[in-house]
Amino acid sequence: MQYQSTRGQVSEVGFIDAFLMGLATDGGLLVPSTIPVISSDKLEEWRTLSFQDLMLEIFSYYLNEEIPNDELKEMIYASYSTFRHEDVTPVHQLTDDIYLLELFHGPTFAFKDIALQLMGQLYSYVAKKYKRPINILGATSGDTGASAIQGVRGKEGINICILHPNGKVSKVQELQMTTVQDENVLNLSVEGNFDDCQRMIKELFADVNFKNEHHLCAINSINIVRILAQTVYYFYAYFRVTDQRPELKGVPLHFSVPTGNFGDIFAGYLASRMGLPVGKLVLATNENNILERFVKEGIYKPDGFHTTYSPSMDIQVASNFERYLYYVLDEDAEQTESYMKSFQESGEIRIPQELLSKVQSEFAAYGVIGAECLATIQKYNDEKAYLLDPHSACGVAAAERTLPAGEVVVSLATAHPAKFNESIELCEIKQEFPPQISALYDMPVRKTEVEGTLDQVVAELIPFYHRLQVK
Repeated sequence: MQYQSTRGQVSEVGFIDAFLMGLATDGGLLVPSTIPVISSDKLEEWRTLSFQDLMLEIFSYYLNEEIPNDELKEMIYASYSTFRHEDVTPVHQLTDDIYLLELFHGPTFAFKDIALQLMGQLYSYVAKKYKRPINILGATSGDTGASAIQGVRGKEGINICILHPNGKVSKVQELQMTTVQDENVLNLSVEGNFDDCQRMIKELFADVNFKNEHHLCAINSINIVRILAQTVYYFYAYFRVTDQRPELKGVPLHFSVPTGNFGDIFAGYLASRMGLPVGKLVLATNENNILERFVKEGIYKPDGFHTTYSPSMDIQVASNFERYLYYVLDEDAEQTESYMKSFQESGEIRIPQELLSKVQSEFAAYGVIGAECLATIQKYNDEKAYLLDPHSACGVAAAERTLPAGEVVVSLATAHPAKFNESIELCEIKQEFPPQISALYDMPVRKTEVEGTLDQVVAELIPFYHRLQVK
């Protein structure tokens, strides 16, 4: 397997180089040169595998044998050894037709742990084996930062800097990042919103000289390895639901996915392309509904930024949208580059009706406004004694609004409600915090506040990254 850019100027990149490159040097995003298609017989063979062994099987199609199987297996098992559930991503039946894929059993109580614990192991492997410095740079709307930091804190040969929008993440999300005292961690609290942070990250990665000089590596979902890791739980969820409902074997299952950056739902799209029986991918968002508008109208255009009860989805410009656009355009890199250049110049993309019909055959979308989000939390707490976090509530609400009654859907529960108690309290619900989260409030905080300019960010980055010397 090789990797190539959505914009066509980078190709024949191996797995480790793709992992280290993050953003392609032509400004595009890396995708597999071909998507492996798994037969129905092979899918049935995978049914009895543990989550860890399923990941090992799926990654074997993407690795080019660059990492020995026994070493990859060791990294995978180490990645999930700290998870609080033996199934890693268990499935919970919420109603007759709605199943929850619980993705919050990792160390930071969010779905980002699934990919980022593995990526931390991979970065450590590369740093040691190739004796090269790893300077991770990422932006977060809340969960990515904590998960990424947890994956690499204290690891030799690795530094990590995370930008988060000042005052626009939940209190627990901020504490999970800023209470980490390891010297290889730098938290920059940036004036502005997540899109401002993400824009600066992309600018720095697009500056090839700066990227190479400072050994920048990506932890955001622009990194293809993060997407590959997230495909695994779609397969795992399908097996667990159809174990409970044998009559559904071979029948496409719908998935409802809370998303702002289009990464988690793109992983579901990739799983579908690999042969997993997937019906509709329901794109659940909030008032920042640029992606909903694209699915319904074929117009991709940022609107005014909204602060919501589901802050991890408070995103206007979705990093992974370009990957999906590439496949909508039948892997036409030249056309993809043209669309993205037009977006940079005019601030919008419009696709013709025939392409919109293709999008709508694969996706549904629904933007859940604040009151509806809180009402969904309240409803399932009262009726099912199950407390949803606000992002997971958006996923459930979107599934209810877009899919016919009686059709089975797996809705992704992306975070533990304790991470977003500000929203839970608005429902007049008092929850008990896990001890790991309660302890955060008594820990010292370390962060650096900066203005929302690239110059200010770079001024903090360079001396931090220059400390690193690989032994």
